[in-house]
Amino acid sequence: MPTILLINDDGIRSAGLLALKNQMESLGKVTIVAPRDEKSGIGKALTASGRVKVTETRLEDGFGAYAVTGTPADAFLLALNKILKRPPDLLVAGINLGPNLGVEDLLNSGTLGAALEAALHGVPAIAISYCMREVRGKEEVTLEELEPTALLARRVAEYVLERGMPPEVDIISINVPEKADTRRVKVTRLSYKGYGDIHKKQRNGYSIMGWTLAGYPDDAPGTDVYTIKKENCVSLTPIKIRFYHNKRTLEGIKTHILLNLNDVSVCI
Repeated sequence: MPTILLINDDGIRSAGLLALKNQMESLGKVTIVAPRDEKSGIGKALTASGRVKVTETRLEDGFGAYAVTGTPADAFLLALNKILKRPPDLLVAGINLGPNLGVEDLLNSGTLGAALEAALHGVPAIAISYCMREVRGKEEVTLEELEPTALLARRVAEYVLERGMPPEVDIISINVPEKADTRRVKVTRLSYKGYGDIHKKQRNGYSIMGWTLAGYPDDAPGTDVYTIKKENCVSLTPIKIRFYHNKRTLEGIKTHILLNLNDVSVCI
């Protein structure tokens, strides 16, 4: 029986986590290890100072879970090394209550941070996000509203558990528009445009009040941003976390070091 690990960044009491759990239970043994409190926008950060506490708790429906005081990436590492008896067969992160679009969110999202940590450890990872168009209280989002998104996540998870991740893919990022027809699905690429002006003036400074689609600059057809904002289709984005290293481009710098710093030892 496959083991499915669930993590989110909205906190262990989020309706998104419960909706996801309800669908994943039919596919395998579900273990939930999630931040006790909301950890949005924290990326793949780890708790480097202080201690992370792990507490057994229960979701609203009585399902047993582990709440951690750390980040989503902390949650994955603690699950991998301290809680589970073997690596999970699949990590599913979400349902994030807000968009996760473009390279900015890949690097900044706590939901995708958990997926990145999983992928770095060879665990297939799915991240799923519900793209609300306007900021509203996360407590206002209901299980019924999230059910189509959770069902879509189950279908993707079922495919991965049966057939493995597609070649050259470490993470599948799924974004679902609000009130979308989940039969309208497109395979997309990440947008590489940065955020717009997301900081709002407050009395004592600036704050990010919440991620909305308006904060993502328009981009070309084929990108995840265009697919969500303009076409109102579900976006499936394959992500491979392998950086390209063009070592030849640094030969000039190496030569400059050798010519100008005689006391520097450089391995040829």
